[in-house]
Amino acid sequence: MKISTKGDYGVRALIELALHEGEGPVQRADIAHRRQIPESYLDHLLAQLRRDGFIRSTRGPGGGHELARPPAEICLLHVLESLEGSLAPLGCLSDDPADDAHDPLCGQQWVWREIFDEMRRRLAAISLADLTERERERERAERVMAAAPHYKI
Repeated sequence: MKISTKGDYGVRALIELALHEGEGPVQRADIAHRRQIPESYLDHLLAQLRRDGFIRSTRGPGGGHELARPPAEICLLHVLESLEGSLAPLGCLSDDPADDAHDPLCGQQWVWREIFDEMRRRLAAISLADLTERERERERAERVMAAAPHYKI
């Protein structure tokens, strides 16, 4: 499985919104700047995340974007499937009927099915709240390192 820029940037944007949960809408420019996402690309991601019910948007002064549900109720699997489509490593494992063309040639399907099912189980167990907590830990460690004295000999 390889996650595209779309999946990466979409998850980054959701983490940014989760970090500011309860503070009101976050403007697109702030999300783009803090998460290093090109604004024009972010527009498309935010539209898709809104269509799929992950975020809600408010227009006008004081407007912006915020999560539609608590971070603990948003799992990484659903976000990635929304942004990436099927995560199946082989067409015969996909839920998309257009991918069934390879089914007769899929003799090793059982091994890929086990791997795919385990991957989906693990991604479903990771919530946006989990990702946000890891991001907070990373930011704290970064601040500690920046504040530590640096000696040169």
